[in-house]
Amino acid sequence: MTLAYHRAMSRVDPGRLLRSIAIIAPALLVATMLVVLLQDVLGVARPSAVYLLAVVVSALLAGTVGAIAASIGSVLLFDYLVVEPRWTLMVTESEVWLSLLILLFVGIVVGHLAALQRRWTETARTREREAAVLFELGHVLSGQPTITEGMRAVVGFLVAETGMRRVWVTLGDGTSGERAAVDTGDGPRPVAGMMHQLVRTSEDVGPGWLRVHQPWVGPRPPAGTEVFRVRIESGGEKLGSIWALRDHRSGEPDASGTRLLAAAADHLAQALTLDHLAIGTQAGEVALQSDALRSALLQSVCHDLRTPLATIRAAAGTLRGVGSLSPEDRRESADAIDREVDHLNRVVTNMLDLGRIEAGALRAASEIVELDDIVGGTVDRLGARLGDRTVLVQLDVQPVRVDPMLLDGAVTNVLENVIKYTPPGTTVTIRAEVVDGATVRLVIQDDGPGVPAHTLDRLFDRFYRVPGRTTNARAGTGIGLAVARGLVEAMKGQVRARPGAQGGLAIELDLPAAATSSEAVGSAS
Repeated sequence: MTLAYHRAMSRVDPGRLLRSIAIIAPALLVATMLVVLLQDVLGVARPSAVYLLAVVVSALLAGTVGAIAASIGSVLLFDYLVVEPRWTLMVTESEVWLSLLILLFVGIVVGHLAALQRRWTETARTREREAAVLFELGHVLSGQPTITEGMRAVVGFLVAETGMRRVWVTLGDGTSGERAAVDTGDGPRPVAGMMHQLVRTSEDVGPGWLRVHQPWVGPRPPAGTEVFRVRIESGGEKLGSIWALRDHRSGEPDASGTRLLAAAADHLAQALTLDHLAIGTQAGEVALQSDALRSALLQSVCHDLRTPLATIRAAAGTLRGVGSLSPEDRRESADAIDREVDHLNRVVTNMLDLGRIEAGALRAASEIVELDDIVGGTVDRLGARLGDRTVLVQLDVQPVRVDPMLLDGAVTNVLENVIKYTPPGTTVTIRAEVVDGATVRLVIQDDGPGVPAHTLDRLFDRFYRVPGRTTNARAGTGIGLAVARGLVEAMKGQVRARPGAQGGLAIELDLPAAATSSEAVGSAS
């Protein structure tokens, strides 16, 4: 059975035929009564034009077929009831024949024009509503943050607009290979052996439904329902399908509903294509960023390892040299090796910390500690590297709830940044203050040369170094402050940079404050 024949058979609507008869018969009856009244009572000769009113009414309410039926009925009734001899269809006068033929011709033409105007009006209204519905469909789809949310909104929209009992979307190529993405109902999704599948023959004919038989591959649909399927395709590629259940008594969706389902499939195809392109673009950007990060990391590590390795080699060569060395020379060489190994250890530790921070795998413990215990120990450990710099520590505040190891790492990285970018003789002030009772702000401030204001927001970026600000031969990898920020944020704190009060740079570490000092005592016990 072809699609054209199937559509022609689907147009036969007994209910519509009965409604047309119910419109035409009263219209002809009223027109006949008016004709008899005009001719027999008022003496109007040949009042056949009154039947044109019945034809127009039939055309407006029943369409072209109704107009033709009303025209033929008007001629027969006028001949049978009005034209002499009455009560017979016999016509003896040629003038009467001409009148009847003209009445029939004019009636058909007028009726057809009236029906055509009615059809145009209905089509315009239908198209207007379809345009509004399609706009709403596009708005519903585009207004969702993800493609899944968009599909979920579309299936709900289709249930409301097309009278479907249930609508779901599957993604993939082929019935057996498709996976369900969204569904307006619950329970197993039926795949009937007989379904209505949307086909598109041409733009002139428009989409239509074709009954398709296939082997059973899933649960049967509920009794009294039929399965409908609309393929989601883009550029010949099958992306999935829109499935729907509809009551058998409702029949196939009308032309408007069919076009809406087709448009929904087109919208989803476009959205899925764009989503795939976005994923591909994002993957490409991630790959480029990974390559750039890898290159920057390799370059920074190589640069920062060259100096300590050279120093260690030179010190080792001195220790291995011919002749005896004084105890002082041996101690200096050993101290140099120890110092450079400690630096290498810090570089490796920062790299590992940065990797854990980037991967989101850094987990902080929560202990109540005194700031002067942690920070004081860090300052003592870095005392030799601080050299001639003066460090003033003022940390008489309430305890904080932090991870001691992470806090030590953060403070170490900030102080190492001071060592690299400030000259000897710099004064470093480390103080703390309570902010709003829930936060302890640890401020590490120097009176060195500082940094330009426009670079403050970039100081904590990976591999960023302020150009021309190094005061010694070792510029660093540019990850120290980035690691410090990651460590503090892992402890639910915040880090920021600002110009110092007497010049230089101030780094602020906001740390969670312990509720009370008694809590610290209780925790320790």
